[in-house]
Amino acid sequence: MPDTAARRRAIRRIIETAPVRSQAQLVDDLSGQGFSVTQATVSRDLGAMGARKNGDRYTFRRGPLEDRDLARTISEYAESIAASANLVVIKTPPGAAQVVAAAIDAFDPQGVLGTVAGDDTVLIVTAAVDGGAKLQTQLEAIGAAS
Repeated sequence: MPDTAARRRAIRRIIETAPVRSQAQLVDDLSGQGFSVTQATVSRDLGAMGARKNGDRYTFRRGPLEDRDLARTISEYAESIAASANLVVIKTPPGAAQVVAAAIDAFDPQGVLGTVAGDDTVLIVTAAVDGGAKLQTQLEAIGAAS
């Protein structure tokens, strides 16, 4: 039985690769990928993931609220941000790395493949071989804006 995280990754892939005009369509698309879900489950997933109906299709767009959330989180918890090639490392106080990683995931910066959080360290992997420095600059600017 696929778990919630796997189902939500599938939802994100579906929405980002083809127009999804209704929750019923998404239920059908998920069924084709082995997920047995109801419209109510899809509705809860879309809400939790921050998907919005944009005209006649679902999209993932961040808005000012998400920008402020990331800015506040970075300014409050990031002790340092360093880059190397396609990696960014954020040092936080003990126990805060998961909070920072979750805020970055919710912000969904373009070109980020994923984040990994330990106790006091967040590792961010970018798709571009030299994307770390650009992301470091972006995150530092966001943190300074709060």
